[in-house]
Amino acid sequence: MNLDIDPVLWRSLVAVADSGGFTRAARQLNRTQSAVSMQIRRLEDAIGLTLFQRGGSAVLLTRDGEGMLAYARRILALQDEALSTIAGAGIAGGDVAGRRVAGLVRLGTMDDYATTFLPPLLARFQSEHPQVDIEVHTGLTATMHERVGRDLDLLLGMQPAGTGPVGGGRGTVLRTEQPVWAVGKGSEAHHADPLPLALYPQGCLFRAWAFRALDAAGRRWRLAYMSPSLGAVAAAAEAGLAVGVFKAGTLPGSLRRLDARHGLPSLPLAEIALYRPAGRLTPAVAKLGDFLEVGLRKRR
Repeated sequence: MNLDIDPVLWRSLVAVADSGGFTRAARQLNRTQSAVSMQIRRLEDAIGLTLFQRGGSAVLLTRDGEGMLAYARRILALQDEALSTIAGAGIAGGDVAGRRVAGLVRLGTMDDYATTFLPPLLARFQSEHPQVDIEVHTGLTATMHERVGRDLDLLLGMQPAGTGPVGGGRGTVLRTEQPVWAVGKGSEAHHADPLPLALYPQGCLFRAWAFRALDAAGRRWRLAYMSPSLGAVAAAAEAGLAVGVFKAGTLPGSLRRLDARHGLPSLPLAEIALYRPAGRLTPAVAKLGDFLEVGLRKRR
């Protein structure tokens, strides 16, 4: 085993794993595909492990590859931190030094936060750190946890309230959100029996909570509309097709809230939490994580 490994080889491992293929990794690294393939071979030879399953259209990490990917991220994070420290040394003023923080941060979050709270926060962040690029991934955050530390650097997600802000795989709680029933302002969909629902796919907390609350209240329901898109679900509710469940803090202005007066049960409280990967973070990831934590706590 060769214990003297070029950091370029670790960077190639991360690029292939994150991009899902040698061709995309080559474009990202500004190298040829054959050069990236050769670097992966060199890394495999150096550590004596097979990192990728070859064959077929998909490029998948082996079990050894998944383990080494975590080490590769930590090695590169330490290198980036060292270079950032060197770059900032001797430069007067924290803001000037801070502008030298650079890199890509991949942030997972919910559709509604990506279109409401985050844009002004991220605009402020990039005005302070213009060399940091941010890639936002949206969707059901309940399915994104396993991606943190792999193809996501940070996750702003939702979790059930009540068991503390950290520990047990939970994120750092930044704020709470009350789920609410809602329909279009002129809609009477909530009077229908069974109650028509417009919800997100399986895996969404709000979907599970809605079913459970209605069953406990003895209210009949049917899933009239389903979509992974917040905009599509909101449009269905606005059109009077069905009743939806949304966060009170991001409820679209075209919808009106419903509650017990309309024959609908209360829903559990949710927490919005920030998840960071284990181990040392790159300066860019650490900066954005801290910035979001402060910014979203203030918006409580």
